[in-house]
Amino acid sequence: MDSLTTKIEISVPREKAFDCFVNRLTHWWPKEYTWSNEKLVELSIDPVSNGLCSEIGPNGFRCDWGTVLTVDSGRSLSMKWQLTFERNPEPDADKASVVHIQFEEVKENQTCLHLIHEQFSNHGENHEKYRNAMASARGWPYLLSSFATYIHRTDCRELPESD
Repeated sequence: MDSLTTKIEISVPREKAFDCFVNRLTHWWPKEYTWSNEKLVELSIDPVSNGLCSEIGPNGFRCDWGTVLTVDSGRSLSMKWQLTFERNPEPDADKASVVHIQFEEVKENQTCLHLIHEQFSNHGENHEKYRNAMASARGWPYLLSSFATYIHRTDCRELPESD
């Protein structure tokens, strides 16, 4: 198995879910899943082809987590996942896996976020352990539940579109 699929339903329109996922990453991504932890300054995804997913920490610390491959604003985003099993940055995109995130409106104000993380074998020797870790309750399911909690706790439905 070289991929995993997970999904979560959230009670916001598709475009709002996409906006909150991409443009409010700092607010919902668990700080314990960053190098900066409580000193995190910003997490960002530049939602354009070749845009970066980056962590900014204290004292100008910066780590790029991935490179955006495709964007269909309000609908989907795909990017190279350039973090190794050991959580180190991987500058060689050929050694990265790929994360696809699709936002499907299932009914009014109800969105299903589908996440497919594939090509784990590109990570090399520990790719099966990596895939299993990301599929576990503390992997993508935990991250997506953090996203859902943020949306419902902050009532993201009422937040204006970000710039």
